[in-house]
Amino acid sequence: MTKVIARTIGRRKSAVARVQLESGKGEIVINKRKFDDYFHRAFHKKLLMEPLEAVEVTDQYDIKINVHGGGLSGQAGAVRLAIARALEKVNEDFRLILKRGGFLTRDAREVERKKYGQPGARKRFQFSKR
Repeated sequence: MTKVIARTIGRRKSAVARVQLESGKGEIVINKRKFDDYFHRAFHKKLLMEPLEAVEVTDQYDIKINVHGGGLSGQAGAVRLAIARALEKVNEDFRLILKRGGFLTRDAREVERKKYGQPGARKRFQFSKR
């Protein structure tokens, strides 16, 4: 049985990702499914691998991920942040590389709420002078 090296949480939009980093050979499991089965778009796969590629450890750690809430893009962003935080916990030398790449910054953009008396958050009903 492999030993858990780091546990971290990442958030993006309304998605929350919990990551366990273990020493291994590069297997990534998301919600008990293979990495390729969970994220189908190449962009999401690339987004997830960016922090691992930045510090050149793609095949050194096994990663178990539980993610819920939001859509696939939000989940991919949450997982990316959690992986970057886990890598930082494992080795402090990675911090500078991850910080420069922007992997440790939480994207705080959220959906703005819909206001009453209008069709959306910012959109207004068409104005009629007459």
